[in-house]
Amino acid sequence: MSEEFVLLEPEDQPGDEWEQLDVSDTEADRIARRQDREFSEFRERVKDTEQFKLQESVFDDATLAAIYKLVQDGYVDAFGGPVSTGKEASVFEALGGQAGERPDPGSAAAGGGPEGVTPEREVAVKVYRINSSNFRQMREYLEGDPRFEGIASDKKAVVLAWTRKEFANLERARKAGVRVPEPIAVQRNVLVMELVGHADDRARRLSEVDVENPETAYEVVREYMRRLYRAGLIHGDLSEYNMIIHEGELVIIDLGQAVTVHHPNAGEFLDRDCENVATFFGRQGMAVDADALRAYVTEPEPDPSGEPDRSGEPEPSDGPNPSDAPDE
Repeated sequence: MSEEFVLLEPEDQPGDEWEQLDVSDTEADRIARRQDREFSEFRERVKDTEQFKLQESVFDDATLAAIYKLVQDGYVDAFGGPVSTGKEASVFEALGGQAGERPDPGSAAAGGGPEGVTPEREVAVKVYRINSSNFRQMREYLEGDPRFEGIASDKKAVVLAWTRKEFANLERARKAGVRVPEPIAVQRNVLVMELVGHADDRARRLSEVDVENPETAYEVVREYMRRLYRAGLIHGDLSEYNMIIHEGELVIIDLGQAVTVHHPNAGEFLDRDCENVATFFGRQGMAVDADALRAYVTEPEPDPSGEPDRSGEPEPSDGPNPSDAPDE
C-alpha cells in the first residue's frame, strides 16, 4: 500500500523572533493568582497554629484544600481546637458560616435561630486521614452497599466515599426521626456537622456516665434502632461508645460504617448491634434479650390501611396447614 505525503505550503510572512506576543494578564489570570496566594496564606496559617501542630499528619495539602473550599463557601468561619482524636479521624470545633441551605432554620445545628444559620453557632469538623485510615475495614462496609457500587479500590477513593457515606447516613437518619448530629456540608475527606455539646464541656459517651434511668434510655435506643431499620439502615457498630448524652438527649454518633438493609452482611451487623446493646443494659441491671430486641427492630411497619402486613408470608395452599391448628 503506497501513501502520498504532501508538504504544507509556507505562508508569505511566517513571523520571526521579534514578533510581539500578548502576554498581558487576563482577569482569569489575576483571579487564579489571588486564589493561589490566599490558599498559600491559609495553609501556612493553619499549619502554624499551635493546636494543629500535633495533628500535622491530618492536614496534608489535599485536606487543606478541602477545608479552604469549605471556608470560601462560608460553611466554616474559624477553627478551634481538637474535640477528639482517633486513629482514622480527628474532630475539631469550629465556628460555622452563613452559607448553604443546610442546616434547616431553627434547627440545633443552625443555633436555633429563626433565620437559619447563625455565625455564632459551633460546628464539628471531622477530618478523615487518607493515609492512616483502616482501608480494609472500610471496604468491608462499602462493598455490597448499592449506593457505592463500582467504588475504586485505591485508598483515597475509599476514604472519600466513606466520608460521603457518613454524610448521607446522617441525613437519612435525621429524616427518619433519629437524633444524630445534623450534617451541614461535605468536601472530599472533610465533614462539617452539628457539634453536640461544646469542646470545653463535651457531651459524654453512654459508657462514661451513670445512667439514672436505664429503662427509659433503653426504650429510646431500641426505638432509634427500629427507625433506622425502617429507613433502610443498620448502624453496624452500635454500642455505649457510639451513643452520647447531652442535656437529657441521647444522640447516636459515628454513622460512617452504617449499611443499608440490602448489604450482604446486614444481618450479621444487626445481630452484633443487638448483642452490644443488650450486654450494656444488662450491666445496668435490666433483663434485655438480644433476640427480642432484634424482633422489635425488624418488626414490619403497620399498614396505614389497617390491613395486616402479609409480606414475607407463604402463599395460601389448597391443603391444610399445620400452623393453622388452634393452640392447645
